[in-house]
Amino acid sequence: MKKYIKNLIRLINYERDAEIDLMTYEISTMSGQKREELGRAINKVKGKSLGKELGMQIVQFGRSEVIDTEISVGDMVLVSTDNPLRSDLTGTVTEKGARFIKVAFDKRVPKWAIKKKVRLDLYANDITFRRMEDNLKHLSLKGKNALEYILSERNPKKNRPVPYISYIDDSLNDSQKSAIENALSCENFYLIHGPFGTGKTRTLVELISQETRQDHKVLATAESNAAVDNILERLMENKKLNLTRLGHPQRVSKHNITQTLAYKAENHKLNKKIKKIHKKIDNMIEKRRVHTKPTPQYRRGLGDYDILHFASKGKGTRGVSADKIKSMAKWIEINQEIDEAHDEIKRIENRMIKNIIDESDVILATNSSAALESIARVKFDVAIVDEASQATIPSVLIPIAKAHRFILAGDHKQLPPTIISERAGELEKTLFEELIKMYPNKSQLLNVQYRMNSLLMKFPNREFYNNGLKSTSSVDEITINDILESGHDEEALLFIDTSDVEDNNERHLKDSKSIVNELEAQISVSIARDYLDAGIDEEDIGIISPYADQVKIIQEKTPVEVKTVDGFQGREKEIIIISTVRSNENGNIGFLKDLRRLNVAITRAKRKLIIIGNKNTLKTNPTYARLINFVEDEDLLIKI
Repeated sequence: MKKYIKNLIRLINYERDAEIDLMTYEISTMSGQKREELGRAINKVKGKSLGKELGMQIVQFGRSEVIDTEISVGDMVLVSTDNPLRSDLTGTVTEKGARFIKVAFDKRVPKWAIKKKVRLDLYANDITFRRMEDNLKHLSLKGKNALEYILSERNPKKNRPVPYISYIDDSLNDSQKSAIENALSCENFYLIHGPFGTGKTRTLVELISQETRQDHKVLATAESNAAVDNILERLMENKKLNLTRLGHPQRVSKHNITQTLAYKAENHKLNKKIKKIHKKIDNMIEKRRVHTKPTPQYRRGLGDYDILHFASKGKGTRGVSADKIKSMAKWIEINQEIDEAHDEIKRIENRMIKNIIDESDVILATNSSAALESIARVKFDVAIVDEASQATIPSVLIPIAKAHRFILAGDHKQLPPTIISERAGELEKTLFEELIKMYPNKSQLLNVQYRMNSLLMKFPNREFYNNGLKSTSSVDEITINDILESGHDEEALLFIDTSDVEDNNERHLKDSKSIVNELEAQISVSIARDYLDAGIDEEDIGIISPYADQVKIIQEKTPVEVKTVDGFQGREKEIIIISTVRSNENGNIGFLKDLRRLNVAITRAKRKLIIIGNKNTLKTNPTYARLINFVEDEDLLIKI
């Protein structure tokens, strides 16, 4: 156990160093303009203070030129005027517009950040790494138990008898009900395997509600803020639940802000008392101003006790007059009262937070925010973790370590955690994946998908899920024809083969490791334009490519959403166009070999999926070969 934990800490530090090194290397070697082109900086913006919001100072940075950036709400940014690496001013993005970006700061914003034109850089934050490391160094018994299961040092207990359940959501299918019943009755842990479109969030929301019916205190977490917000929004429909969302209030969706701990604290009845004390402090600060501050030049080596003693005797000393001593003594006395008032505020704040947490049925947070001091001493009956197949073991152990039992939900057939460091590659192995391999009887596959046409489901179902999925009748026959204004009759799936096109070669852009394919970019843009002309809304079309540079060149030519595979995980569109990019005579498909990326990419579409690729290059991989055989057998491949 000690050896395993020590290794996890080493891997975390490799990843932390890689993330910080990548950021500092980019900032030190690239111009601000180049980093802006990559979407990781915004140059020449002017700040305007918007006042305070939930205790944070909000500044809006803007310019007349359009801001096109990958920096998004919830990201940390570094603010600077010349060399960013010399600045220590960081804030959190709260809102984005076409020509402005709002940033929240938890400390006073210096005048230069508002008066001068500044640069904002996407910034690597090591708080998450520190929380993971600290949790591992002080791992609770429950956290160690979770590791013992995958180290074959402990066997999970059998489930208790299933209690009678009166379901709140009576439209749940049998696999969802089975997952809930087994999760409720497990002694140690349970795994909910939720492939694309199978209603995983809906299942978790019902499970959380059922746990609270048994008077269980629930900690519900996920790796991303978006997933936590998604669960919170669904839970808010149950008006009986008292919910509290932890974490930076500016990383929470605006719709959910009233459920945050910061908002509840600001509106708590005890906060009136805190405001009164703050007014009292302001008055004392004004009174203190008229007295002499005991700086070294006046103290002449005297301590606070000495000054107070001489003042009580009405004496001066060491060349300092009695009046000066008396004035300094008064300053010290008022300052002590100010310190006592601040201590009183801290005591009230702690009482207020404890009160809010104690009254909450469900605490929601990212895995990292589950390490916050506000719940450090809270004992949870169960930790329910979404996106568990995208969270590293050190990350998922933070919530698990706080609860008697844990439920993990995810899909190990989709994308693993994103790891930058080659030395930290082991972190891609998740607790969810390890447990489901070792204890398949402790898991339930959600087997009804509610997203896509049955033809679109056919290949991923066979290739990745052993034909274990079925589509519900409500989506079985949905097609693109239902929403097209023209009278065309289209199949749900199409593979556009570029293998016969001359000079159709992938290439690197200058100074980049990423790859582009101009022909595929043109085809993607042209197809998107055709659908827009046919009356499809732009928000219903998505273009996916595994390569960042390909995403960039397509984005410049179309208004529809274009992202990498990772950017589309957990999401869906009516129409998805995939540019596979790879086109070479060696059959080299690079990191397309990670078949989880293929699974994610081909399961985002509801009604229409178009894959563009060179079949001769792709079919060197057995899975891609089976995909190409499938589209050929179904007569869904066209050559250009």
